[in-house]
Amino acid sequence: MRYAFSGDIEIAGRNSFDVLIIGTGIAGLYTALHIDKRLSCCILTKDSVEISNSWLAQGGIAAAISTDDTPDLHYDDTLIAGAGICDSDAVRVLVEEGPDDIRTLVGMSVPFDLNDEGFLQITKEGGHRKNRIVHAGGDATGRETVKSLARLVATRSNVSFMGHSFFVDVLTEDNKVTGALIIGPDGHYHIIDCPNIVIATGGIGQVYLTSTNPAVATGDGLAAAMRAGAAHRGLEFIQFHPTGLWDPKREGQSFLISEAVRGEGGLLKNTEGERFMLGKHELNELAPRDIVARGIVRELERSGADHAYVDITSCSKEHLSNRFPTIYNECLSRDIDISRDWIPVCPVQHYLIGGITTDLMARTTIDGLYACGEAASTGVHGANRLASNSMLECLVFGRRAAMDINNRLEETKSSMQEASLPHIAAKQECDADFRAMRKEIQHLMNDYGFVIRTEAGMRTALERIKNIKNELLNSFSPGREYVEMLNLATIASIILEAALERQESVGAHYRED
Repeated sequence: MRYAFSGDIEIAGRNSFDVLIIGTGIAGLYTALHIDKRLSCCILTKDSVEISNSWLAQGGIAAAISTDDTPDLHYDDTLIAGAGICDSDAVRVLVEEGPDDIRTLVGMSVPFDLNDEGFLQITKEGGHRKNRIVHAGGDATGRETVKSLARLVATRSNVSFMGHSFFVDVLTEDNKVTGALIIGPDGHYHIIDCPNIVIATGGIGQVYLTSTNPAVATGDGLAAAMRAGAAHRGLEFIQFHPTGLWDPKREGQSFLISEAVRGEGGLLKNTEGERFMLGKHELNELAPRDIVARGIVRELERSGADHAYVDITSCSKEHLSNRFPTIYNECLSRDIDISRDWIPVCPVQHYLIGGITTDLMARTTIDGLYACGEAASTGVHGANRLASNSMLECLVFGRRAAMDINNRLEETKSSMQEASLPHIAAKQECDADFRAMRKEIQHLMNDYGFVIRTEAGMRTALERIKNIKNELLNSFSPGREYVEMLNLATIASIILEAALERQESVGAHYRED
């Protein structure tokens, strides 16, 4: 299906901008800050700046900025984590240009944590052989970075914010972007005329029962780009964070116990107090995330337990409360004092490694459509994302998207046109229980599309999810809830199809059969 709307919708309004950016995470904000001030730019957000994967990001940003590190070493670690299927050119761009973007953030007054000598404090995370992670607010790097960037964007006279607005579809003509269909804060449909759209909508966490992603992470940008015909790749590669804070309910948004906790000396232990990752990988607890996640799942299968533990009691309360204030206080609110109690954890969905296919300038296969951040597949991550490379990818390729748009300034100014909606037959009203549909898909994906997969299980889930998708395609409801449900069904089915097609186990995609 090309569009997620029915032919009888009414358009309540129309706006025009040179550039439309979908999403107010780090990728969207950093892109906006690099858009030429002669271009009018609108940033559309589904909720508010505080509701995004970027805002929740704890660990930090990876870049080779220490004296004993080099881009070549960062390059090697990224390729190793990516299990041999990274785009080497994209990785080279990331590691070579990344340090300059960190320096740009410093110049933008992002409050990175400093050491006693007043230099950037740099730590280590899983898969990195050098200390190269800069962080802010201890374990609140995403929040502090987004706050700083949002303040700067708010000062730009050429940039407008459009909050509580929902992105429905990319409008095109002859494979060129002409605009976007959105549901505005008034609940009605609006058209935005624009020749350039940057999709920075983040992840797809709501496809799964338990995720570190917020409730708005329904893959709207990815699904809209696919409906428009943009190429996509790597959707079988879903990163499951090994250490989501275990909760008996085991559904909804999971609080993340950052990998940086293990980087600071946290040990993974089972219910008997044994370090079960010893000997599983040369880096033990700091092995790449797919290896640690599978290690935990295997240990839980062996023991029959429903969670493992991170033991960071070797560190003092003062150190932990300063280095990890967000984690320390969240755990304390749940009667877990991490300076003396082990932290109960289990794997949860965390990050979409694949996405909309882009080139080195963040261009998709549709003229005028760009993607950056988690919604994009730049090729940097291969089969498994190296810890803290994601925010660096947002910076490097968000800036590159802006550079490409700026280079086309005259073309943009001359190509503005009024976007038109195609004539589509009206559909019957959809009276489905969207909440029940969402829960069913989430349970199916958790049961059959999780850390360890089998062909039989995936085919069982795919058959049912396709039936749900077809039910949605044959009907229509004029609100956001219907489009979100269609997006989730679309993405879940493509994840399973890609996972069935890739029969070998590699990186974050692991087939038991």
